[in-house]
Amino acid sequence: MINISELEVVERLPGWRGRYFHSAEMTFAHYEFARGGSIHEHSHAQEEVYQVIEGELRITIADVVSTLRPGTIAIVPAKARHSVEALSDGRVLIVECPRRPEFE
Repeated sequence: MINISELEVVERLPGWRGRYFHSAEMTFAHYEFARGGSIHEHSHAQEEVYQVIEGELRITIADVVSTLRPGTIAIVPAKARHSVEALSDGRVLIVECPRRPEFE
């Protein structure tokens, strides 16, 4: 069992404060994001799933732009170029597979 509120908060990028934990195969990130915060365009070997809990995000995946709100999920394929912009304050769960050792 993991109590997320007991995990260390890491501000990986300005406006993105996350708590991380790992299973044998996946990395989980519970982020609080601030309006205007962004994640630059990048890619990585992991497949990534974004589930917005509160607020709104604009996500661009391989030049396709979508708005994520509570109840919507974006799946970023492995090695796909993607970026994210926070349209409001909010919270998001991001799950990556396989595990991201650099987030440990």
